[in-house]
Amino acid sequence: QAYCSYRFGVKSNFTFPIPLVLQVKELVLDNCRSNEGKIEGLTDEFEELEFLSTINVGLTSVSNLPKLNKLKKLELSDNRISGGLEVLAEKCPNLTHLNLSGNKIKDLSTIEPLKKLETLKSLDLFNCEVTNLNDYRDNVFKLLPQLTYLDGYDKDDKEAPDSDAEAYVEGLDDDDDSDEVDEEDDEDEDEDAPPRKEEDDDDEEGEEEDEEDLSGEEEEEELDGKDSDEDNEEEERGLKRKRDLDEEAEEEEDD
Repeated sequence: QAYCSYRFGVKSNFTFPIPLVLQVKELVLDNCRSNEGKIEGLTDEFEELEFLSTINVGLTSVSNLPKLNKLKKLELSDNRISGGLEVLAEKCPNLTHLNLSGNKIKDLSTIEPLKKLETLKSLDLFNCEVTNLNDYRDNVFKLLPQLTYLDGYDKDDKEAPDSDAEAYVEGLDDDDDSDEVDEEDDEDEDEDAPPRKEEDDDDEEGEEEDEEDLSGEEEEEELDGKDSDEDNEEEERGLKRKRDLDEEAEEEEDD
């Protein structure tokens, strides 16, 4: 089944085609006007409904709510409900979150019937007169032992997690993790920098050695050139002396 969510403005009634009603999982009717404590069009045909919000619709009772077996979260804040909560166990037996803030709930006996909602984990009574009673929080947790959070806080005054906030924090953590990875990469690059410098130094030393080798070869070539010139001069002097001796020998024979 497709996941559907609908939000209505200020209207007194609404209608859905039956096939579409069977697909709706979230329904927001905030600021609509109820008629004698009943919202026209809201029937037990919403079999898949998991979230229902009826904030500030003028409800004085929950007795006209349809039977919604799959409903988990019910928003009833800013209405005029003062009692009759026992019907919720019959109509919405799988509720986990119930918001009754801003209603006319004055004493603990009014919320006592919520004990039958065994899956109820979160209850909000903010801005109800009952919150002014002595030891209000301790007494509510004793009265409803299945509760984990009351008015957004647990028994140890730790705030209830918010799914949107958790997702946002996880995104920051991921960003932080990515930043840490980038920083680690930068550190790795910095650590690699000295070896690169050593390699550059090695290259410079190699170039200097090459220059020394070249200069050495040039000096050897110059020396070889000088030696060959001296040999040539000695050879020429030897030939000249030989010619002089030959000429002297010829003159003696003529005499």
